[in-house]
Amino acid sequence: MAASPSTTFATYNPKLQLPLTCDPPGPQNPSRQRVWVVFGATGHMGRSVVKAALAHNDLVTAVGRTSEDTVESMGSLHPASERPASSVAPAATSPPTTEEASTYYLPLLCDVRVRSTVDEVFKKSLKHWGRMDIIANCSGYGVIGACEDQDEYEIRNQFETNFWGVLNILQLSLPYFRERGAGLHGRGDDHGHGHGEQQGGRYLIFSSTSGSLGVPGLGPFCATKYAVEGLIESMLYETDAFNIRATLVELGHVRRDDPPSVGSAASPLPTFGHFFIKPTSAPYASPTAPAGHAKRMVQWLGERQPTSAIKAGELVWQLGHCSFPPLRLLLGSFAVVCIYWSCGTQGKNNADAGVCVGKCEGSVEVCYRRDRRLEMAGLQKRRRGGW
Repeated sequence: MAASPSTTFATYNPKLQLPLTCDPPGPQNPSRQRVWVVFGATGHMGRSVVKAALAHNDLVTAVGRTSEDTVESMGSLHPASERPASSVAPAATSPPTTEEASTYYLPLLCDVRVRSTVDEVFKKSLKHWGRMDIIANCSGYGVIGACEDQDEYEIRNQFETNFWGVLNILQLSLPYFRERGAGLHGRGDDHGHGHGEQQGGRYLIFSSTSGSLGVPGLGPFCATKYAVEGLIESMLYETDAFNIRATLVELGHVRRDDPPSVGSAASPLPTFGHFFIKPTSAPYASPTAPAGHAKRMVQWLGERQPTSAIKAGELVWQLGHCSFPPLRLLLGSFAVVCIYWSCGTQGKNNADAGVCVGKCEGSVEVCYRRDRRLEMAGLQKRRRGGW
């Protein structure tokens, strides 16, 4: 299925837009229909990303978890109400049939820790759509508790999900993106301008502010995110020649303002449902113990998380279509404060970190982004304001 210019059904909101340095989709940069593969599509950020892509007339493979979801529940997660009216049968008043829904939405299941199931997702997606353009990984798992209190199984499971899951996705899809982008570097951007097709591919990897800042009570989880950040940064040097791009999406605390689809059988999402709170051992049980910080934060925030999942999903969709994706996309004021503080304590210039800032409580702030051409030519960082 070839990429083609497509009508954007969701309304452009100039106050909810990536900075112009990214060349986001809009009247000056019309979007083209893309094929998404979204892992972790049943989490609240996964749901928001899938819904945003469908609202903009993109094609989506939504991947749920084999341990918790079924193909039937995945199929009812995004019925016709999420699709622009003009993209389904004109007189349709009932949910689409399986055949109708398959023209824009493919529900699948996998366990990112099991390499063979990830491979099966890619094979089925390619068979169904004929291509893949954007791969987003929204899956993740964490244990809240002191480092000493977490047992080997819990720590290994976090690495298996958060790090090895990402590595499985990358290693199994890179050959496809690499072959598609081989020999095309420098012959037009990866958005298809001037050449009619997107070449190479794009990864949107959901990391965390915990990948840049250690959090007491989340030690092993932070370690997995630090590992993912190092993996993606290193990989980008290796794959730039194949026109493969990747962005680390770093979220603040996200509230569940993305309601279930009308008529959906999907169950409501629990607050911080991807985290397991470990019982605290006596040495760390004090009400003011640093090891209890993450647990206290979760209990205090409850439903008051400041970052909007709906707005974040829209910005992530723009990230998939912009011409110049940043290395990092920060979403929400909490993420901004954390990363700026981390960069300051490490003596880094934020411009050198390739950071793009998106403020999901209101308008989007101006960003800095890494000059990829200079970086890849000399493997150097450009400092703004002198060396």
